[in-house]
Amino acid sequence: MSLFAMGFLLVILQPSTGQFPRACANTQSLLRKECCPLWDGDGSPCGESSNRGACQAILLSQAPLGPQFPFSGVDDREDWPSVFYNRTCKCKGNFMGFNCGECKFGFSGLNCTERRLRTRRNIFQLTNSEKDKFLAYLNLAKNTPSQDYVIATGTYTQMNNGSNLMFRNINMYDLFVWMHYYASRDTLLGGSNVWRDIDFAHEAPGFLPWHRLFLLLWEREIQKITGDENFTIPYWDWRDAEDCVVCTDEYMGGRHPANPNLLSPASFFSSWQVICTRSEEYNSQQSLCNATSEGPILRNPGNNDKSRTPRLPSSAEVEFCLSLTQYESGSMDKMANYSFRNTLEGFADPRTAISNISQSGLHNALHIYMNGSMSQVQGSANDPIFLLHHAFVDSIFERWLRRHRPILEVYPAANAPIGHNRENYMVPFIPLYRNGEFFIPSRELGYDYEYLQEPALDSFQEFLIPYLEQARQIWPWLVGAAVTGGIVTAVLSSLILACKKKRAGTSPEIQPLLTESEDYNNISYQSHF
Repeated sequence: MSLFAMGFLLVILQPSTGQFPRACANTQSLLRKECCPLWDGDGSPCGESSNRGACQAILLSQAPLGPQFPFSGVDDREDWPSVFYNRTCKCKGNFMGFNCGECKFGFSGLNCTERRLRTRRNIFQLTNSEKDKFLAYLNLAKNTPSQDYVIATGTYTQMNNGSNLMFRNINMYDLFVWMHYYASRDTLLGGSNVWRDIDFAHEAPGFLPWHRLFLLLWEREIQKITGDENFTIPYWDWRDAEDCVVCTDEYMGGRHPANPNLLSPASFFSSWQVICTRSEEYNSQQSLCNATSEGPILRNPGNNDKSRTPRLPSSAEVEFCLSLTQYESGSMDKMANYSFRNTLEGFADPRTAISNISQSGLHNALHIYMNGSMSQVQGSANDPIFLLHHAFVDSIFERWLRRHRPILEVYPAANAPIGHNRENYMVPFIPLYRNGEFFIPSRELGYDYEYLQEPALDSFQEFLIPYLEQARQIWPWLVGAAVTGGIVTAVLSSLILACKKKRAGTSPEIQPLLTESEDYNNISYQSHF
């Protein structure tokens, strides 16, 4: 079946996940600062009659923030989402959603009690039909209006505190592009003034949890609009790649024969229009991106500034990054040294882990290498390669979690840049999710990566893993105790033998046994435990 025919057959209107629930984008909800929509299942707010959830006051983190944002009360995203709402649905058990009408990630079934594990696969391991289906799903998302969500086209002040509504409809794919823009946009300070050193999704500890949630939500919306409950986002393993191997008409679109900055007309991505790419225009007008079309996707892979990004990342750089034991360090921003997050994000050298913002490594390197829409932070999600790229970045994050098995307290609780503390709610998601909730292994969230699966790992081995990890952590103490015990045993044995010698004399029949006995060999073995 052709991609066009598949896309046509799949065009149905279904709910989508994003920022402002349509049910709460009205004057009454904004003036009351309450977003607790009815659940269709029983007609009660948050499904309360069915014990799915309840409308409750939002509990905001009071932990101190870092010094990067020296303002207060000037940005709608501060203490998200309290500028717009201070009461939302608090779901119980395994229920989730702005009205508690869905299941948490990793659960399914009528009462959300059934565990489910899906597998993300390498895009080059998909069959032709699977690959074509994925491309059709992308095109479907670009042409399916969101039924449950709208975007804000003005700030809360511009909305006159809720009495002058400024919301707009948007398609499902662009909804996620807009969310990525909104989380990373500059702060509008009035006049022509802006504050650029702010980002709720990048350059700080929340970078990896934020994008992990972003992908999970995008994945779920595709599952809903297509009815394909097994759908997962494929990843592109770009380690050691010599060029953009997904940049072909068979996959994500080849190069235009006449204009190297555009996509080949043989790819339907060439007809896509981008949004939210003109940050300087929005800043000068003190306005938000309103999702107006701004031209075609731009991409010219490999023709980037080689002094900043000479090539795509290598396997050795990824392995070095994975060896870093600290998730976060120092200022917890793009200047952090020996930080796994900062090195993977690409602001620290992937060979030394020392911050170097004049270079772009790992995650950032791929964005710069694409040399187009992907290379500008706020609008980077316009290029569908964004999804393949971030799925692989998330798999590296997953490898680090499995290797180092950090406890939740490893994620910073305080003094991170605004929006990035462990208990901060992530901008701009409603329902609400905290950063720390996604600092956990992917399998707890219902998904895995094909290249990380271990088929031979039986249940007994799985049972042993936590204990082996604990043994690894206390190994130095065990070695020290063993050495000390060996020395003490050797001394005591020598004293005992000396006493025996003194008591028994120097009989030649006994002396040879002192160096050939099993006790002697055991002492030597124990000292090397």
